[in-house]
Amino acid sequence: MHRYSQSDSIVQQSSRELHIYMTQVYGWMACGLILTSFVAWLTAHSPIINFIFGNKNIFFSLVIIQLFLSIFISNSIINFSSAVTTGMFMFYSMLTGLVMSCIFLFYTNSSIVTTFCISSMMFGTMSIYGYTTKRDLSSFNNILIMGLIGVLISSIINILLKNSLLTWLLTCISILLFVGLTAYDTQKLKIIANQIDINDNNSLRRNSIVGALILYLDFINLFTLLLRIFGDRNK
Repeated sequence: MHRYSQSDSIVQQSSRELHIYMTQVYGWMACGLILTSFVAWLTAHSPIINFIFGNKNIFFSLVIIQLFLSIFISNSIINFSSAVTTGMFMFYSMLTGLVMSCIFLFYTNSSIVTTFCISSMMFGTMSIYGYTTKRDLSSFNNILIMGLIGVLISSIINILLKNSLLTWLLTCISILLFVGLTAYDTQKLKIIANQIDINDNNSLRRNSIVGALILYLDFINLFTLLLRIFGDRNK
């Protein structure tokens, strides 16, 4: 009887730690998305947008900084304090907003809002699935990674071919891949939660930021891909 009570206590403690970690992950992800949305809208309605997109060197520099910063955050979890890691994530979200401000030039406000809602529903559904399913999704990891590499190579080739049908097919395939990645990454974060000391606030914050970045990237990619299909162009 005592043994069963002890087992139940361990399960409840594990469930509590998972809840705390995932709540922080989604919370920081939401903060990142709000900051990105605000910066993108503000930039699109200010002279800054002409400065960014009027010079290709500035635009591509921002994209390169984004890429390196995302890698840096993911690999610096042990080396920096939680405050520094949080600051880097917020800075990354701000950079993403600057780069994504161009969508307000190409697409109508209503279609951007609609696509954002569609993306949120798709992301939420797959994240819930990844969180609740008992199925091990790790077996799909290699397939998803290989799929992304294939899409990347095909997209580079299509820059020369400029085939609109191939562009549409690659967009649809990419959407499916990121839908799958959302479920896989959510389940992966559940595993990470079991390896974190919840009582160590510094470690909890750092790991939560890294988890938020992973899901943030899934959402941003899903949103931009869906915008290509559902977005109405400005006339």
